[in-house]
Amino acid sequence: MRPKNSVFVSLLEPIDRRWFKSLVERHDADAYDKSFSSWDHVVALIFAQLSRASSLRALETAFNANASGHYHLGVAPLKRSTLSDANARRPVAVYAELFTQLSQRLDRKTKREGDDMLRLIDSSPIPLARIHEFARSNGRIHGLKLHVVHDPRADRPVSVDITPANVNDVEIGKKTRIEAGSTYVFDKGYCDYSWWTRIAQSEAFFVTRPKKNARFATLATRPLQAAQGESFTVLEDREVELSSRNCSKLPMRLRLVTIERDAQAGVKSRQITVITNDMARTAVEIAALYKARWAIELLFRWIKQHLSIRKFLGRNENAVWLQVLAAMIAFVLLRIAAAAQRALPHLRFAELVGQFLFDRRRIEAIDKPPPKKPPPSLWSLDQFAFQWR
Repeated sequence: MRPKNSVFVSLLEPIDRRWFKSLVERHDADAYDKSFSSWDHVVALIFAQLSRASSLRALETAFNANASGHYHLGVAPLKRSTLSDANARRPVAVYAELFTQLSQRLDRKTKREGDDMLRLIDSSPIPLARIHEFARSNGRIHGLKLHVVHDPRADRPVSVDITPANVNDVEIGKKTRIEAGSTYVFDKGYCDYSWWTRIAQSEAFFVTRPKKNARFATLATRPLQAAQGESFTVLEDREVELSSRNCSKLPMRLRLVTIERDAQAGVKSRQITVITNDMARTAVEIAALYKARWAIELLFRWIKQHLSIRKFLGRNENAVWLQVLAAMIAFVLLRIAAAAQRALPHLRFAELVGQFLFDRRRIEAIDKPPPKKPPPSLWSLDQFAFQWR
């Protein structure tokens, strides 16, 4: 009978080892750590994410306790001093490109034909202790920011960037590659009229909220085809132009949609205003697009609650960046595996993977107990029967 791979081996199968080797050679990532290769390193950091290891000592102990599974992973036992040195020196670009390659693979597995491309842009703070001397403060947190462009329909992060906490969100947003026909949804922290113009000139759309001090002149009032959406009501839909003093005119038509959120348990109703350059969708569809921005907030919450980016394995900047990127790689690998499994919710699936990393079982049936082996028979038909007289 052919032996089954461990759950961990199956989870890492989407990583093309030949491609990964060429990536390592291109960045000369094994220049200083020849006894601890880049493959050893990435496997160890992904294991740290899935096992929720909180320190180098805990990671070393847990990883080496499963030495019987190292052969099929192609790795050797772990030494925490060696891992600490690698965390400080190994190029971040190796992990960044690996994440991009896996994200594109997840897109091919989950993308549905005919869907409009929707991109959510936002950032989330990563607080760091004062012992991380490289960290910066923005007045609210001391640490880093994780910037993500998210595709909610494929449930995949399209791109990831990490910056000091004092970097303005819009500076990273402006680096986003604009795809024609896509709709980009972001909050009012990304207010930059030149960037909005570039999005429109790229034949793409944006949906966001204007700043409080922005002034608009009404050009026309659009009739409401249907005012009621899911947990919100559209109150008004107007075509507008900027009228603030000393503002630069936007060379595009704009719509201002006023929305009232329905009152819920313990939460009062609230009005918000959304601005967009999309003149074709209905007001309810525009409001629903902005509401979809909640998906990226759920992504950040999932990553922070179920992966390890609160306690870090190193104090230097390179080690922190590698750990955050390893968390995003682990997230994408879990989503790729969950797309094949389909039966379990993502949270339950991730919990089971963490429990059975070195168990030999099919990952698509991870929630099923292994089949029971029949008891050994005392008599076999293939043997001679000996009789004593």
